[in-house]
Amino acid sequence: MDEKETDYREAYEQEHLKCADLAGRVADLEAKNEELAWKLNRIKKNPLWKVSKPARSLVHWAIRQKDRIGNCGGPKGVVQKLDYKRREREAMKQFGTQSFPTPEQTEAERNTVFPRMVKISILVPLWNNGMQFQKEMLDSVMNQTYSNWELCLADGSDEAHGYIGDICREYAARSDGRIVYRHLEKNGGIADNTNACLKMASGEYIGLLDQDDILHPSVLYEYVKAINENDADYLYCDETTFKGSDINHMLTMHFKPDYAPDNLRANNYICHFSVFHRRLLDGDELFRSKFDGSQDHDMILRLTDNAKNIVHVPRLMYYWRSHSGSTASGIEAKPYAIEAAKGAVAEHLKKHGFAHFKIESTRAFETIFRIRYQIMGTPKISIIIANKDHAEDLQRCIISIVEKSTYDNYEIIIVENNSTTEEIRTYYNSLLGYDYRKAMPEGAVEGNRIEGMEEKTIQTSAQGKFYRSEDGRIGIAVYEGDFNYSAVNNLGAVHASGEYLLLLNNDTEVITVNWMEELLMYAQREDVGAVGAKLFYGDKTIQHAGVVIGLGAHGTAGHTHYKQPRQNLGYMGRLCYAQDVTAVTGACLMVKKSLYQEVGGLDEDFAVSLNDVDLCLKLREKGLLNVFTPFAELFHYESVSRGLDDTGEKAERYDRESERFRRKWKKELEKGDPYYNPNFSLSRSDFSLKVKQ
Repeated sequence: MDEKETDYREAYEQEHLKCADLAGRVADLEAKNEELAWKLNRIKKNPLWKVSKPARSLVHWAIRQKDRIGNCGGPKGVVQKLDYKRREREAMKQFGTQSFPTPEQTEAERNTVFPRMVKISILVPLWNNGMQFQKEMLDSVMNQTYSNWELCLADGSDEAHGYIGDICREYAARSDGRIVYRHLEKNGGIADNTNACLKMASGEYIGLLDQDDILHPSVLYEYVKAINENDADYLYCDETTFKGSDINHMLTMHFKPDYAPDNLRANNYICHFSVFHRRLLDGDELFRSKFDGSQDHDMILRLTDNAKNIVHVPRLMYYWRSHSGSTASGIEAKPYAIEAAKGAVAEHLKKHGFAHFKIESTRAFETIFRIRYQIMGTPKISIIIANKDHAEDLQRCIISIVEKSTYDNYEIIIVENNSTTEEIRTYYNSLLGYDYRKAMPEGAVEGNRIEGMEEKTIQTSAQGKFYRSEDGRIGIAVYEGDFNYSAVNNLGAVHASGEYLLLLNNDTEVITVNWMEELLMYAQREDVGAVGAKLFYGDKTIQHAGVVIGLGAHGTAGHTHYKQPRQNLGYMGRLCYAQDVTAVTGACLMVKKSLYQEVGGLDEDFAVSLNDVDLCLKLREKGLLNVFTPFAELFHYESVSRGLDDTGEKAERYDRESERFRRKWKKELEKGDPYYNPNFSLSRSDFSLKVKQ
């Protein structure tokens, strides 16, 4: 047997051992699950368990009330939550008929002459609509303050609903030729009926309206304004569901982010009111019948792919009626829509070159999806952990990585910064396998470069020795100087041998075993910059679920869903699917090393705060997406490393760094976070609406 064959055999045996170890761990977990299931089943079959159901229900109710009070932060928190609900009810009033233009505004909008007075053809497929619903929909179009529209109605109603044709012809007679009506020989379903509407349309832009819904009087005016100002070729607005015939009786208001491709793949958040340039169509069909039930999601995925300027008008201007049989009343009305939506997303992903992915419904909603992308190869991940003393916290963090992680190709680089305790030094020695203080062992390196590293490197003045364990899995870089989070991590990145960097706080602990895979599946994409995880405090309330710029007292950046309980679904289900965000926290952040180098690493002028947000904004400047995934979960016992005292000198330092951040990113802050609707308050992290005084 030659040397090469021996190497192959050894590599094979190592991989076989890894697979066997992983299989053993999975088997152990399955065995535990079976044992727990057997015990639970035995309890449920016990007669005493059945008899005690009323008492248990009462106890559970009491516990839920206690938990609700606890999650609110005690009695004071309950008062705050009640105040929050009062604020929301008050805020809702400004989005109904109160938001309609005054007679003076109406006149001004009708008299506005834009450079491009584009014609918008609104398509409405009809089928057995209610008489009142039909009239209210038609009135909402007739009352538009922008007049260059066309309403195309293709009617597949049966004989029992012949009044639909009568109503449409009546409205057409007084529409100055802008309403075009056609009765179809047979009902072809939503897809075919809408395509029939398209054949009737003569407009440069196409709009989609459901037969029982209502438009805000100014929606076309706002859209044409955006077309003229931004050359928009795909537009959408915020929307609400309502019940009955009063749009002020709102059930759920959906204030959306700007265009976010990962959000759209997981959830058709764009939905209504879609208007787009005709050239975006990739054929004669708008809707495809094979995706009936989710034809709009398929259409939006296809057309936004073709669009150059997607504009979100952040005003609530579409009123989606909820009634028996409508999708707005619940997905249960159209269960086939679930499979259609999965099929539409799958076709979209294949078009973008993805393969071997998996699409699953989430606990938020059947058509809100978790997408598992294929991991390409087994690239090496360098986990960089800054540390000073805190041996117990560091040990807990590393043990959780080693014992829980299913991904195997990683190294851990600890950046030591002026520790003083003997305990941490002893722990370092145990990790390395030798006493790093006694001598400069083989493999230790002086300075801020390692041999063979490419010329384009992280911009850091940090210096220090570097030590590596005999098996190469652990490295310790000794950072000399005052604490500077950016410089510390940059030094670690310089010594990292992995293709991917994973910045990780020493006060974290792994929860989900495939956390690295969940981060890597996004970080490996060419269009993605940084990827962040879902982090919890020790009490299982949320510490991090994405960062919004401009949020908080300093007007710099803040975390959304802050202190919400772990089981919370999030605003419109946002805690249940991976999504695009402006920034993620550096407490757990994965990024390609090459990208980290290209943007110069962390800015060392942000010594303690906002360096992670600054990094994410630099990545966005390169046209990259930053992604938050809720499927990589860790505990984050925040501020263990630097304490909780944010007064005195620390407060002054934070003020200085905040001011520098506001100056550096002034333009972005003024424009607002694209993934956080401007109707939300920037003084709260719970998606509270602004209340106009």
